[in-house]
This record gives sequence, structure tokens and C-alpha cells, in this order.
Amino acid sequence: MFIAVVGLSHRTAPVEIRERLSIADAEVGGRIQQLRAYPHIEEAAILSTCNRLEVYIVTPETESGVRQTMQFLAEAKGIPLPQLRPHLFTLLYQDAVTHLMRVAAGLESLVLGEGQILSQVKKAQQLGQACNGMDRILNRLFKAAITAGKRVRTETGIGTGAMSISSAAVELALQEQGSLSQGKITVVGAGKMARLLVQHLLAKGAVDITVVNRSLERAEALAKQFEQPIQVLPWESLLGSVAESNLVFTSTAATQPILTYAQLVEVLQPDQPLLLVDISVPRNIDPGVEKLRGVRLFNVDHLSRIVEENRAQRQKLASAAEALIEEEVEQFMEWWRSLETVPTISSLRHKVESIREQEMKKALSRLGKDFAEKHLEVIDALTRGIVNKILHDPMVQLRAKRDIEARRKALQILQELFNLEPIPFQAQQER
Repeated sequence: MFIAVVGLSHRTAPVEIRERLSIADAEVGGRIQQLRAYPHIEEAAILSTCNRLEVYIVTPETESGVRQTMQFLAEAKGIPLPQLRPHLFTLLYQDAVTHLMRVAAGLESLVLGEGQILSQVKKAQQLGQACNGMDRILNRLFKAAITAGKRVRTETGIGTGAMSISSAAVELALQEQGSLSQGKITVVGAGKMARLLVQHLLAKGAVDITVVNRSLERAEALAKQFEQPIQVLPWESLLGSVAESNLVFTSTAATQPILTYAQLVEVLQPDQPLLLVDISVPRNIDPGVEKLRGVRLFNVDHLSRIVEENRAQRQKLASAAEALIEEEVEQFMEWWRSLETVPTISSLRHKVESIREQEMKKALSRLGKDFAEKHLEVIDALTRGIVNKILHDPMVQLRAKRDIEARRKALQILQELFNLEPIPFQAQQER
């Protein structure tokens, strides 16, 4: 049995192709059953996110398994294979294992080290298990990948530090104020950046958030996207809301400043502390407001520097992450290679157990019915114990051999000495 992954990502395909191949959670079960119907696909799992679609398979023949997976992708979404093939990548054996672990750790993400992908890998495993697409090998692989992802995040801290302007704005505000749970926060604007600001603010513990926008309907639509109550005010209430706040974010498409020194000097108390974070280009806040004592202003250039510093730091941490992933890959590969011993071990145990049962019957028939019934459990336990102890060391030694050639030679000798016929992989799973 071999592991392979066929897929595409933001590195290999434009969004037009990625969105056409996207597979919703509700579809996954049916799609996996389609995959399993192909003759050379024994196990299958699908990882589908906005930036990638990857199909992991276990196959007895890699060439046939990969070809059938590509055929599935083309037919499932109605894209001619010649049109799709240039955007696909294929990884086999250890490369496929390493790739999934890198994905789970966020090292293959558009934003290096982002954390959402780990939960998406977990979801892919859950969906694969729910529809019986995953068996022994893929279950073990996804479990190992999730472990690798967790280790990378906890042991390297690669997921810390803002990597977008909106998250950097909230991170800066948190650093400057120490807490976002006290005082009023005003967000000016109701577009995508404003929504992200509100999302990050709530995640960091903000409680009192007000959105002010020229279109009240858009502000109300934004507020409805969140479970926590968000206050919404019309544009005429902008200065009043700013005056009541200790933190203000601006994110509008205005081409002229919407907050100036002249406006703020009229509504703020003398020396009133106010932190202004302007993430707009052109700027929404006139730099002159900093002439007011107690007012501090940060703009997109300040935030860009934070993002770049964090990006550089994550690049450094990625080296440590790679070392952790290598450890997890080696552990999985050692387990996978040990599967080579399973057919021989199963055959040996089956043969020895058959001999034990035959000899038990002979012995019990000679001992007589009364004796046999009285002492059957003791004799059965005794003979099983002897068999288990005899087989224990050979089995441990076979599994522990790291040298592949040495292990294969030992398996061959064992098969010859005991005249064994290895049990096929599928038969082992059924047993």
C-alpha cells in the first residue's frame, strides 16, 4: 500500500480554478464514496479550503491510483482533464506525508503559520472517518499531521504576531492600552476591513464596540454578522461617538480626512486620552490631530512595519518548525515501514495458534472428559501464554529493525523456516 496526494493550491492555481473545484463539507461523504469506488483506491480523504483542494489516497498501485484521482477531480466538477492537469500537483510516499504535516503546521499557507488550517485538517479527518473513507493508514497519517501542527504552534510560537493590517491594528491597540475590555471603541466604516477589525477586536476581548458609517444599512448588516451586540450609529453621530471613546479605528474610502484637529478640539476634553488607528489609504485622519495633548495617532505605515517584522520573525521560526516536522515524519514513516512485517507476523501467529489448538484437542481427548471440562480454562490459558511468550521477542525485533534490507531479510528467513504464506493486506483488515 502506498500514500499519494493529488491537489492544487494558491501556489498552483488561480482562484477561478480553486473555486470551481471547491468541495463543501456536505459533499465530502458522497465524493469520498465515489473515490472509493475506483478499483485502485483503498482509502481516501479530502481537504478542501479556500486556498487548496487536496485528495489523499492509499493505493496498491501509485500510477493507477493517481490517474484515477485526477479523473475523479475532472469529472466531479466538469473540468476537462487537459485543462485541469497543469494546475495539479502530485506527491508520493514520504513527500506526501511531509506535505500534509507542513499544511497542518501552516507552512504551506498563504499567510505563513496561520492557525485556521489546523482545524480544517481536523475537520477533513472527521469527515473522512464519518463516511468510512479513512482506514488504518490515513487515520494514522492525519493523526500524526495534527500532532505535528500542534507541536509547531506550541513549541515555536509561529502563529503569534499579526500578519494583516487589520489584525496588526488591533494588536497595536492591545499593546498600547493593555486591555480592550474597558472603555468604548468606535470603528468608522463598514467594509471588509472594518468587519475584520470588529472580528479581531471581539477575539481580543473587546466588549463595547460602535460602528459608524455613511450608509446606516451597511453598518447594520455588518453588526448582524456577529453574535455579540454591536452598536450602530449614523454618520452625523461620528464626532459624538469619537468623543466618548478611548480607541477609534478608521477604515473608509474617503479621499479627504474625516477627522481633523479643528473637529476634535471642539469635542474632546483638555488632555483627554484618545488612541486613533487609521488603516485607510488615503488617510482618514489628519496628522495634525497629534497636536492635541493626550491624542496618539498610528497610520498604515506603522502597521505595515509591524506586519513585516512579524513576517520576518515567522520566517525564522519556520526553520525550527521544519525540524519538528522531520521528527514527526520519521516517526510516521517508521510505523508505516513496520507494516511490512504485519503479513508475516499475522501468518506466523495464525500458524502457531492452529498448532496450539490441534495439540490442545489431542491432549484433552487423552485426559478424559471430566478432567478436560474441569481444567480446560487453566490449560487453555497456559498454552496461550507459552505461545505469546515464544512469539513476543521475534515480533518486537522485527518491528524494531530500522534497516529496511535487514528487516526484509529477516522476514524472508522467517517465512522460509516456518513455511509461511503471508496474509493479504485486505484480509488482515477484515480480521
